[in-house]
Amino acid sequence: MNIPPAKGYLLCSCLTLLLCTVLGCNQQAGTNMRQNSEPFLSTVDSFAKQQSLLTFYDPSDLQHQHELILSGASSEVISTNGDAKLAVEFSPLHNISELRIQPAQPWNLSPFKQANLALDVENTGATSIQMYLSIENNQGQSRRYSVSLASDFKGTVYVPVSGKEADTDSGLWGDAPPWTTEDKMLVWRSWRSAGVELETIAALNFFTIGILEPKSVQIDNIRLRQNPPTDPNWLVNIIDQYGQNARLDTPLKVHSDEQLQQLAQQELRQLQESSGMPHRSKFGGYTNAPRREATGYFRTEKVNGKWWMVDPEGYLFFSHGPANVRMANMSTITGIDYRDPSVRVRHVDELTPEDSMGIVAVSDQVRATRYVSSELRHNMFEWLPEYSDPLADHYSYRRSTHKGPVPHGETYSFYQANLERRYGETEAKSYLKKWQEVTMQRMHDWGFTSFGNWVDPAFYAADKVPYFANGWIIGDYQTLSGETNHWGLMPDPFDPVFAQRAKSTIDAIAKDVKASPWCVGIFIDNEKSWGEREGSVNARYGVILDALSKNSQTSPAKAAFSAYLKQKYSTIEQLNSAWNSDLKDWQALDNGVVMTDYSAQHVQDLSTMLAMLGEQYFQVVHGTLAEVLPKHLYMGARMANWGMPDEIITASLKYSDVLSFNIYEEGMQEHFWQFLEKADLPVVIGEFHIGTATDSGMFNPGIVHAANQSDRARMYKDYMQSVLSKPYMVGAHWFQYIDEPISGRAFDGENANIGFVTAADIPYPELIQAVKEVTSTMYQNRVAEQGP
Repeated sequence: MNIPPAKGYLLCSCLTLLLCTVLGCNQQAGTNMRQNSEPFLSTVDSFAKQQSLLTFYDPSDLQHQHELILSGASSEVISTNGDAKLAVEFSPLHNISELRIQPAQPWNLSPFKQANLALDVENTGATSIQMYLSIENNQGQSRRYSVSLASDFKGTVYVPVSGKEADTDSGLWGDAPPWTTEDKMLVWRSWRSAGVELETIAALNFFTIGILEPKSVQIDNIRLRQNPPTDPNWLVNIIDQYGQNARLDTPLKVHSDEQLQQLAQQELRQLQESSGMPHRSKFGGYTNAPRREATGYFRTEKVNGKWWMVDPEGYLFFSHGPANVRMANMSTITGIDYRDPSVRVRHVDELTPEDSMGIVAVSDQVRATRYVSSELRHNMFEWLPEYSDPLADHYSYRRSTHKGPVPHGETYSFYQANLERRYGETEAKSYLKKWQEVTMQRMHDWGFTSFGNWVDPAFYAADKVPYFANGWIIGDYQTLSGETNHWGLMPDPFDPVFAQRAKSTIDAIAKDVKASPWCVGIFIDNEKSWGEREGSVNARYGVILDALSKNSQTSPAKAAFSAYLKQKYSTIEQLNSAWNSDLKDWQALDNGVVMTDYSAQHVQDLSTMLAMLGEQYFQVVHGTLAEVLPKHLYMGARMANWGMPDEIITASLKYSDVLSFNIYEEGMQEHFWQFLEKADLPVVIGEFHIGTATDSGMFNPGIVHAANQSDRARMYKDYMQSVLSKPYMVGAHWFQYIDEPISGRAFDGENANIGFVTAADIPYPELIQAVKEVTSTMYQNRVAEQGP
């Protein structure tokens, strides 16, 4: 898509950024930036202060100045009082708007063992910007970071690229700041386990994702700086007894049990007085609009060109609320493990994934084999209870982790301990019952209409808040591997064991749901590794290429694909002609093939086989749900926007009652999601959030960044407006109800400010006020825009 000229500048319709001096353009082309003319320093001693990588200067002939763009980003060099900067504007007309800076020769970082990359940045826009930075080496690998800059930000941002501060994997997704500075540190977006080395920098990619309005910054003085001396206590005693940042006071920080209890009583009084939102049915539907047919269960209906859910009583319903309202995945690795292997035993008939398990009791016999497995992790905590302490009930164990330096070990839930401190324990686990009661009161007071995915089954029988049940199909079935396996390998849906495990999972869900009308629908699985929507052949069709490399005797998917190819091509010669291959016979295909060059017909066949894979998956899941839970909506596959190939979306259309996507962007861009209008099915957002590290005390803002809590509230309202304005949207679920542990959730180290409440169960007032502003008007506005 072309971008119209902005601010009267001339656009250069390039597909690669023309950084003229860097890439060797002639002087007449209008030089916008230059590398430091001095030779790159080669010793640490001479790097004692800093080394400039790239500076910008005013071109001698302003008539030849050009806007320089890549994927929707525009730029120009500006000069004020001899101070030249690169002004960059990122466009909302592109899902990813990117500016790439590529030196003529990669910058060599190998001599610098203790360095950070820094640059001066000014946000010249009216609102905050989340600016991403991908630092790419000369193998095409990259480390990805991002930072939120307030609308008035002007200063230095940095990220450690070498040394202990860059290389230490503490099990935290977002790091504790390694030294005291006024500069702002970028946070990791990729994982250290990817093992990307930065001995060279071949490119710096600055970009935005899914913005709703233009964003602009000025960049200057990109440089390497020598790190200050490493603080020996950098990661020591950084977490206090309430699971909070021990080194930073924040507005909602708790300092005593008495304060926690006082805040609880204050909120309980307020909730007791609340009557919730007006014009709501028993199930949260909108009673001030014409009633539709009541079936006793949730369903969907298109009303005057706009999709809606309809509640069991026949009222229009929009599903909005928090996901992950549960104790599972709220514990953190303590750095303790047990030598007794019995604590790590698994059983083939298990139905609950490791990260969905709650508190797991560990016997005294096992605890007697206790040892410190990670001093780094163990030393993070100012306090952990003795096993004899009443708060020791909140210890648990993880038999495996997905990311991080600790493969398994003891965990502790500060959140659950804080609930016991907050409400006391008058009988066994009474604080959990009180938490459930308060949580449901909050849902009504805040105006939410439902829980999202991963809600504690304890809420199912309450008959007070609609919910979505969920399950993972786990088991000993065959798998396929693609380029993106973020949450694990892709199941082989052609394997009969997969169908058996699907039936076991859905039977277990049905046992919990008990055909309740309060269950809106069912989510099965999450963000599967289908492949990427765009990119290389390997990125899009990696799972199919992996299947083709297998033997048909051992891989059900390969057997299905071999049968398809044999049916399409009557002879191996015809297949070889179509694929530019040289397979000897059909047996060679069955044995396994690996190719690196792909003809157009080969790619088309890969696309067809990916569609077959999706078709088989959805047939199994939908068919089983229709048999076991016929009255509940099937909510689709919760596809992530990094993994939603067209072939899988098309396959899901046949079998899903509602499509579901996890959209971690600033909102739903009109142009990027327009394909959903053609799909003509109701859509729900399974996950979104906005967080900040500025005034939350957390080390990680989350996937989408705000500048502070007020900005977080603004961005939430903008996101919801982008959702509610779409005629195909019927819901949006925020991930998640509670902030993640600041010391990282046990499963993968995520430690973001993405909750409506803190680790001490205290609501964020700015965000809750914004929620009430949205929920108090969402039905009225949506009906008024195109009334039924």
